[in-house]
Amino acid sequence: MAHNDTSKVRRWDQHGREHVVRVWRTGGRRTLACGTCGWRRGAPFLPWLTAEEHLTRAHQATVDPTAPRRDRLARAAAVRP
Repeated sequence: MAHNDTSKVRRWDQHGREHVVRVWRTGGRRTLACGTCGWRRGAPFLPWLTAEEHLTRAHQATVDPTAPRRDRLARAAAVRP
């Protein structure tokens, strides 16, 4: 049976560009890699939260496509200067 050890965190910035951080597991370790800037990091605890923090700080990408529309608009407005 196939086993999927990869997931991703996707966010969009205020210009509509998509940013993706892939999270993959090898044994007990999780590794994060940003597809936009090449940032890589190991994250043994809460890797998805670490990925969200990177996207927010490095790319100002805060729009979550899975959140209800009202929440997406509020988060996008909070990032704009």
